[in-house]
Amino acid sequence: MTDDPRGEAVKRLSAGGIENARLDARLLWEHAEKTSLAERGNAADVFDRLVDRRLAREPLAYIVGHKEFWSLEFAVGPGVLVPRPETEILIEELCKSFPDRGARLSILDLGTGSGCLLVAALREYANAHGVGVEASSEALGWAKRNIAAHRLEDRANLIESGWLDEASPGFDVLLCNPPYVASGDIAALEPEVRLFEPRSALDGGVDGLDAYRLLAPRIGRLLSSGGRAYLEIGAGQSEPVGQILRTNHLRIVSLAVDLAGIPRCFVLKRDVEAE
Repeated sequence: MTDDPRGEAVKRLSAGGIENARLDARLLWEHAEKTSLAERGNAADVFDRLVDRRLAREPLAYIVGHKEFWSLEFAVGPGVLVPRPETEILIEELCKSFPDRGARLSILDLGTGSGCLLVAALREYANAHGVGVEASSEALGWAKRNIAAHRLEDRANLIESGWLDEASPGFDVLLCNPPYVASGDIAALEPEVRLFEPRSALDGGVDGLDAYRLLAPRIGRLLSSGGRAYLEIGAGQSEPVGQILRTNHLRIVSLAVDLAGIPRCFVLKRDVEAE
């Protein structure tokens, strides 16, 4: 290493195709300092190894072991999807629908992954209780860790199950960020995603819509009469997903766009007239 390991790392990362090389180098250096203190090692040596991992396109969040979501910190690593900023819109829309932060909401998070949606919702609503359903034991391990870190064990239950197989009816809130990438598009995703993040959390079938076809018939049965569902979608999917939802007797309350102006979140309720 040179006398300026961070400066050299920025050059290496930039040459390796890392877009935010300077920011990544700073965060990796901070993590190297913490790790070296804990392990009584040499920070420069630890840093060099971390940079090598980033050059192999391992997600930064996996390397440093955490990712921010809704201004909260979540532990993440191999086996779980890294929380995305665009997913925060589900929590934004939830807060619009239920302005009373003291509401005693029952919340269902299907495919909870790291638990970021469930934790964020429970932190917003101090009297709410929630259930997170997750089929992957690896992902569920991260969710358990995050539930404990945010001291929500008394208000959150986690179930290891297929995300359509295990849930009782009558929830006030249903949150879901399903896999919605078309199978044929996965090879074109960034290496950080296609090489490291779990395919089961990404692959939505041939047209990316398999999860919506499976979920739509059940949403109405899972919601209470005044309940709302918040469903994330991919870019360009608002029309086909909207058709699937309407066909299954769901009323679209709104379709929220993300910061890039992309339709990202359907807010739904039961179509009582169709029952």
